[in-house]
Amino acid sequence: MKQLFLIILSLLPFIGTKAEDGSSLWLGREHTGHAKVLCQKNSLIILSTKNILSQGWENGDSVFLKFDKSQILGEGYHIVATKNNQGKYNATIYANKDAGFLYGAYALLRLQDTGKLSESIDLVEKPAFQYRLLNHWDNLDGSIERGYAGKSIFWNTNVSKAKFNSRIVTYAKANASVGINGSVLNNVNASPKTLTSVYLDSVKQIAQILRPYGIKVYLSVNFGTPKALGATTTADPKDKTVIKWWKNKVKEIYKLIPDFGGFLVKASSEGQPGPNDYGRTHADGANMLADALKPFGGIVMWRSFVYGANHKGEDRVMQAVSEFKPLDGLFHENVILQSKNGPLDFQPCEPYAPIFDNIKQTPQFAEFQITQEYTGQSKHLVYLSPMWKEFFGFVNPEKLKGIAGVSNVGDDANYCGHPFSQANWYAFGRLAWNPELTSEQIAKEWLEQTFSKDSNFVNPMEKVMESSRKACMNYMMPLGLHHIFAFDHHYGPDPAGYKKEYPLEWCPVYYHKADSNGIGFDRTKATGSGATAQYPEPYAEQYENVNTCPEEYLLWFHHLPWNYTFKDGTTLWQQLNYHYNEGVDSVISYKMTWMQMKPYVDIDRWNHVNKLLDIQINNAFEWKFNCLNYFQTFSKQPFCSILN
Repeated sequence: MKQLFLIILSLLPFIGTKAEDGSSLWLGREHTGHAKVLCQKNSLIILSTKNILSQGWENGDSVFLKFDKSQILGEGYHIVATKNNQGKYNATIYANKDAGFLYGAYALLRLQDTGKLSESIDLVEKPAFQYRLLNHWDNLDGSIERGYAGKSIFWNTNVSKAKFNSRIVTYAKANASVGINGSVLNNVNASPKTLTSVYLDSVKQIAQILRPYGIKVYLSVNFGTPKALGATTTADPKDKTVIKWWKNKVKEIYKLIPDFGGFLVKASSEGQPGPNDYGRTHADGANMLADALKPFGGIVMWRSFVYGANHKGEDRVMQAVSEFKPLDGLFHENVILQSKNGPLDFQPCEPYAPIFDNIKQTPQFAEFQITQEYTGQSKHLVYLSPMWKEFFGFVNPEKLKGIAGVSNVGDDANYCGHPFSQANWYAFGRLAWNPELTSEQIAKEWLEQTFSKDSNFVNPMEKVMESSRKACMNYMMPLGLHHIFAFDHHYGPDPAGYKKEYPLEWCPVYYHKADSNGIGFDRTKATGSGATAQYPEPYAEQYENVNTCPEEYLLWFHHLPWNYTFKDGTTLWQQLNYHYNEGVDSVISYKMTWMQMKPYVDIDRWNHVNKLLDIQINNAFEWKFNCLNYFQTFSKQPFCSILN
């Protein structure tokens, strides 16, 4: 009996303890606050702000929310807080708009939860971009294109209403905590059914849940919707019946959702219908939709990701500029051109897209991919903030109207699949608010809020995160290699990939062009496709000249012989071997570091990450062996593990 009692006693600390599954994201810290929050005005957003602060603020008895029109803050805030003799803070958040109080509240809690509160606080912050959106590639059947964390939280009908609401509320709070203010709820490869009454009613319900957290809803629309639904015989943007249909549909949407944000459109690309089907331009199509939305304040986000039939034989990375540069200045004022950060397709490493320099008169969005389609698909620990920071080193944020991120959110318990994939969602929001933040700073914030503030955990794991994108480049496609993934699913290597039934520009062999002479895609103006000429100086000349081209873009812009000699005397073949080996070694070191993190992490998440690191190591070896073995059939040179 005594022995049984001791066994039960030993279990007591665990009885009733909820296992940590990551479902609280970076908001998961237990708060014991009972602060009084005072404001002269009430609204849905202010009520949410009061609730967040009253439960979360533990360092003071009260917080004041005050409107201040003397400062131009937009959706920003001004936090003033001083510590009194009792060690408590007298805190006031000033704002111009209701959303400013919400973002200020989360900023105050972030200071508290990361241990960054000082004796006095005087913090003024404004978002760098007006639009800070997540693009969800969710389908109406609940599946998600390029989704690696389960089914859609918006369109999965196999959950209870309570769970549906709860998951979206947590999603909304997470977005608000990093300043994201919009969500495109469905796939850019949109179904025409999206705009039917049954689905618009669902959009209305989702909008009601998101609205108290400052988040507007947007929809991706299929350009051929009126024809596909049988309402018109054409989708020609110049046809009067088509124009009337869209105007009536927009009125219907705004009657249901008065603060609806607008449309995201993928048209005349990858088989999607568009204005080109009728001999019209992208400007014709975008402007027709923009005119319907303008009376209600809505916008059209028109994607520049187009390639194929209209550009036969042209290098794929050049086609966006070729297509849209002649149209610059022809779009209406509420049309925003949305372009991927790189000119190809969200690769682990690619130069910035030159469309950001070639479009002068049309507002632009930059589109990042948070979901890890090409960086391990929520099986690999790859922190993407360094990639996005690299983009902002080339593209001035002041030239952009907004930032869109292809979401990695699904209905898995932790929303993102890999526990560390949450960090990419977090980092996207923080950079969308302030692109001057460093990747290191963002990683530490996320680690401290999600796991532990102990420096013995934070410092080594920040180094792992910060180096992980370079490791991914090394074990997948170093030195500017790109798009040599397996067909369709894009997971794992297929350097020999070629299918005659596929367009050539979908085939890996099109991109690395390995042969007995060498490897790489010649995009120089002198001898290649001429893609370097789409860049302004100094980049055009820098990329054109093999001696000045950055190493990470070398095989992106140049086809080089296997014995091409680097400045240190090593050959291209030796460098490829070195980078692949370095990538594998890096992931092995991450596993060793994670083994030491066990005291600082709950066992469930520790085990989850540990298993995923094993998968990542195996996959890194797979990339190394498949690629080097294939390329060796051309180089005819022995493998080498270190540089001489």
